[in-house]
Amino acid sequence: MITIIAKVQSREGKESEMLAALEKMVAAVSTNEPEVSKYELHQDVENPTIFYFYEQYDNDEALKSHGVSEHMKQLGTDLKGVAGARPEITRVTWIAGIDR
Repeated sequence: MITIIAKVQSREGKESEMLAALEKMVAAVSTNEPEVSKYELHQDVENPTIFYFYEQYDNDEALKSHGVSEHMKQLGTDLKGVAGARPEITRVTWIAGIDR
C-alpha cells in the first residue's frame, strides 16, 4: 500500500473554483482508477484556501498511472489561475492507528 498526502492551495477568493476542480478529480479517480483504494479530499478548517488529499494506492503502477492520467492533466489545466502555490506531495509510511 502506498500512501500520499497532497496539499493544494487556491488563491484567496478562488476557493469555490478550486473545490469544483478537486471534486471533479475525485469523481474521475473513482470512475477510472480501480487500484486507488482511498482518495479523500479535505479542506483546512482555519485556512479555507488549503485543501488536502489523502490517497492510498494498491501498488507503484497505480500511483504512476494516476500521475499521467488524462484527468490529472485536465486538473492542471483547470487549476491555472486558481492555484495559489505548487502542490506539496508527501509520501508517508503507515506505522500505527485504528480503523473503526
